[in-house]
Amino acid sequence: MSEALLSVRDLSVEFTTYGQTSRVLKGVSLDVPAHSHIALVGESGSGKTVTMKAIMGLLRHPPATISGGEIVFDGRDLLKMPARERTALRGTAMSMIFQDPMSSLNPVFTIGDQMGTILKYADRRLGRSRGRRERMDRVHEVLGQVRMRDPERVTRSYPIMLSGGMRQRVLIAMALLSEPRLLIADEPGTALDVTTQAQILKLLKDLVEARGLALLMITHNLGVVRETSDYVYVMNKGVVVEASATAELFAAPRNDYTRALIDAVPRLTGGTRFGRPEGVA
Repeated sequence: MSEALLSVRDLSVEFTTYGQTSRVLKGVSLDVPAHSHIALVGESGSGKTVTMKAIMGLLRHPPATISGGEIVFDGRDLLKMPARERTALRGTAMSMIFQDPMSSLNPVFTIGDQMGTILKYADRRLGRSRGRRERMDRVHEVLGQVRMRDPERVTRSYPIMLSGGMRQRVLIAMALLSEPRLLIADEPGTALDVTTQAQILKLLKDLVEARGLALLMITHNLGVVRETSDYVYVMNKGVVVEASATAELFAAPRNDYTRALIDAVPRLTGGTRFGRPEGVA
C-alpha cells in the first residue's frame, strides 16, 4: 500500500476496574493510506471499537490506559500531541460516523441547531469566520449531498421526526461538514433494515470516493467488508490476526479465525463458504 495517512503501531490498551487490570489491545498495528478504504473486522469484544476510540482520543482515562505504541496521523504521533491540538483535529481533519443515530443525536434540539453548532466549533478550530446564515447554507448543501430531498425541512426537524435511514444520513452529513481527510465509520446502518443499510453503505462509498477521503470501516459484517473495502484487518481478542487485500482474504484466508468468520456467513445456496451444514453429506 502507499504511504499511510494514519498509522497505528504496536498499540496496547489496558483497562483497570475494581483493582484488576486487563490488557484488551495487544500490539495492534494497521495502516490507512490516503484515498483508501480499509476495514477493521471482528466479532463483538474483539477490540475493534477500543482501537477506534483510541485513534479518535475517546477512551476514558481511567479506566483505560494506553500502555504502549504510536498513533501517527499525517506524520504526527497523536499520543504525543498536546490535548488541545488533538481535540482540534477531531471533527476537522478526522471525523467519526457513530453506530446509533438516536443516541448520537440530541433529541431536544433540531437537526439544524446541532449541525450548525458542530460547524461553528469546526470553523473556530480552523480559524474560519462564518455567520449563521452562511453556516446554514453549508448545512443545507451537505444535507443535499447525502441525498436528503428537502434539506430546509430536515434542519427544522427534531431527530424523532426522521426515519432511521434519514438519521443515519444526518450523521454522515455531520461528519462531512468540515471536509475531513479521514473518515471513521463505526458499524454504519447496523440498526437499519437490510435494504436501507445497503442504500446507506452505497451512499457512503460514493461520497468518500468523490471526495478522495480515506475511510476506516469498523464492522463485524463481512458482506459490508466485501462491498466497501480495499484492504482488511481481522481482529480477535485484541490482536490483528490477519491483514490482506479484500479479494485475497475472501479467496484464500490464512488464519483459522478468519476462515471461521467467513464460514459463518450463510449462503443462498445453503451451507457456508468453507463447510456444509451438519447432517449434510
